[in-house]
Amino acid sequence: MAPIEKGQPWGEPGGLPDEGIVVATDAEARAVLEEARRRHRPFPPIGLAGGDLCRTLGGGGDVARLRSPKAMRFHVDVGEALLDGRLHLFVAHLVAHTPLWGRVFVAMNAQRRRDWLLGPRAHPGDGLLDIYEAALGPGARLAVRARLPHGVHMPHPGIDEQRVGAAQATFDRSATVALDGVRTGRARTISVRVQPAALTVVV
Repeated sequence: MAPIEKGQPWGEPGGLPDEGIVVATDAEARAVLEEARRRHRPFPPIGLAGGDLCRTLGGGGDVARLRSPKAMRFHVDVGEALLDGRLHLFVAHLVAHTPLWGRVFVAMNAQRRRDWLLGPRAHPGDGLLDIYEAALGPGARLAVRARLPHGVHMPHPGIDEQRVGAAQATFDRSATVALDGVRTGRARTISVRVQPAALTVVV
């Protein structure tokens, strides 16, 4: 299925089918996708009862709604991350940083990372990832951090922003990497790309 085009209506009424799986967090959704990948099976439909992707799509965490006529169905992108040659998936975001957040690389599919509006323009159905890269001093980091809950950290002269289908970052020392809010490990070379409209979700 093709990604959404600018100005085009998105989403359709439709409840979670019987084979659908309900998850409460982005990490749980990611685990469902990783299991399907390991078994070489298609991604099952996922009902979102919580998490940053759910919030981006306007979901309120009502599990009963997911199989009701009020539910909405969306075809969303899935992120792929190659961490030092190891392939992982993510549904909402990848956040990588060196100690004390001196250098940061972020790939957003959802708009939020918990209380931070990290990707205010991110759209999980446009076939793109919103990429942010920064290397800021301590004072600048504190100033940016204070703006993150409101999504007003951009534009910023010390933060590079791009909306692309694929990107790569290389760190001089291993960075801590979190996928969908869960620390996954460390890596020096990170490559990300998007699978457009690869997953059906219901909110």
